[in-house]
Amino acid sequence: MFKISNFAKYIIPVAVLVVASACQKPKPEETPQVEEAAVHGDAVEFTADQFATAGIQWGKIERRALTGAVTVNGMLDVPPQNLVSISAPLGGFLKSTELLQGKAVRKGEVVAVMESTEYIQLQQDYLEQKSQLDFLQEEFKRQEELSKENVNATKTLQQSKAAYLGMLAKVNGLRGKLQLININPDQLEKTSEIHQTIPLYSPISGFVTEVNANIGMYVTPTHAIFKIVDTQHLHAELTVFEKDVLKLKIGQKVRFVLANESRERTATIHLIGREISEQRTVRVHCHLDNEDTNLLPGMYLTAQVETGNHETPTLPDEAIVAFEGKKYIFTTPDGAGENGRTFKLTEVKTGVHENGFTEVITPQEFSPNAAVVVKGAYDILGKLKNSEEGEEH
Repeated sequence: MFKISNFAKYIIPVAVLVVASACQKPKPEETPQVEEAAVHGDAVEFTADQFATAGIQWGKIERRALTGAVTVNGMLDVPPQNLVSISAPLGGFLKSTELLQGKAVRKGEVVAVMESTEYIQLQQDYLEQKSQLDFLQEEFKRQEELSKENVNATKTLQQSKAAYLGMLAKVNGLRGKLQLININPDQLEKTSEIHQTIPLYSPISGFVTEVNANIGMYVTPTHAIFKIVDTQHLHAELTVFEKDVLKLKIGQKVRFVLANESRERTATIHLIGREISEQRTVRVHCHLDNEDTNLLPGMYLTAQVETGNHETPTLPDEAIVAFEGKKYIFTTPDGAGENGRTFKLTEVKTGVHENGFTEVITPQEFSPNAAVVVKGAYDILGKLKNSEEGEEH
């Protein structure tokens, strides 16, 4: 039998005590697990605690009378009589002008001087044929007198009359051309002074918007040398989609804002177009309530046409959430109604906003009696978005 050494007598009891104490060490307390919201596709399910904490309230879509409005785009424009293009009716070379873009001009002011050999030839032809007309007129009168006395033949009288009337037509034609280029035929007859240049006058008062020629340039009759606009009677020209046209009436008020401007202006519908364009739109003509000479034709605008009170399906503004560029509401997918804690995203269209309520247009299959989250919608959306971000990571 082996004898245990003194060292072993002390070591073994100590080791036994250490092992025993290790076995008796208390287990760490377990941390309670926090229940997370369960997400299934476009639906999210809350726990009872989450539902109570978020302060979620259910409601239903209700019909309310809102002031209707149609949002449209448009631009400022002027009536046709307030925008003119100036050209040389018979063509010619531009001899002189002092016009620049933005310069103010008065009605009747000379805006350019043109020159051409055609002007000289036209005046010469007029003077020559006017002289022949005077001779043929006297000859016709003489033949009429002879015819009354039965001295000449009827054929001679008819020939004289035909020659006179033919020349009269030519002279009247030349006279019209002279007036077209601002030469007075009566003054030309008195003085027989032929001009090689003609003036061009502004037919309206306004501002120069285009200068399309330079000194010495030859322009044709169809070439617009200048464009002048009178901005005193600007109007708003709206482009309205076909589906909204029947909501509009003459006399309705329009509120509009110009691009890159926050100031709101007002106008009144004056005319509604009677033709639908290829883009399925109609033009609506509005008169500004307060004219502003600082405004310019061609400025783009966004307008709202007030269409009057009408009853429409609505929800509180906070019931509608924006997500990825679209508008949504939260409903119950299982028909649990206001007792449900599962929320499903339902896409909607929105319309008029007024006094904390928004017009909603729901999908065709949507039940008008369905329960809708009217408070706490953004809390639900936050849970849904957080779960999606977690899945991506």
